[in-house]
Amino acid sequence: MVNKSKPYPRDLRDRAVRLVLETEDQYPSRDAAIKSIAAKLGIGTAQSLRNWVRQAEVDAGERPGVTTSEAEEIKRRKRENAELRRANEILKAASAFFAAELDRPHTRS
Repeated sequence: MVNKSKPYPRDLRDRAVRLVLETEDQYPSRDAAIKSIAAKLGIGTAQSLRNWVRQAEVDAGERPGVTTSEAEEIKRRKRENAELRRANEILKAASAFFAAELDRPHTRS
C-alpha cells in the first residue's frame, strides 16, 4: 500500500537541507550529518533528507539531474498531453457517429 501521509512542510525541508549543507564539515561524513539532523528534526527516515539534499544540489546546478521546476513542467505537459489525447478520442468518436448518420439513407415523409 502506498503511504498517503502529508509531505513535510516546505520550510522544514529547506531548514533541514540548509543545516546539512552548513554543518556537514562538523561530522565525520555527510551521511553522519544527514542521520543526525534527520533524527534531531523528527524526519522519519534519513533517506528522505538525503533525497532533499540531492535535489537541492541539482536545483543549484551542483549536481546533474532534472531540476524541480523542470520536473514540474514535465508533469504539467504529461497531464496536458493526456487531456489532449482524451479530447482527440472524443472527437474521433463524434466524427464517426456523425459520418454514419450522413451515410444512412433518409426517407422523406
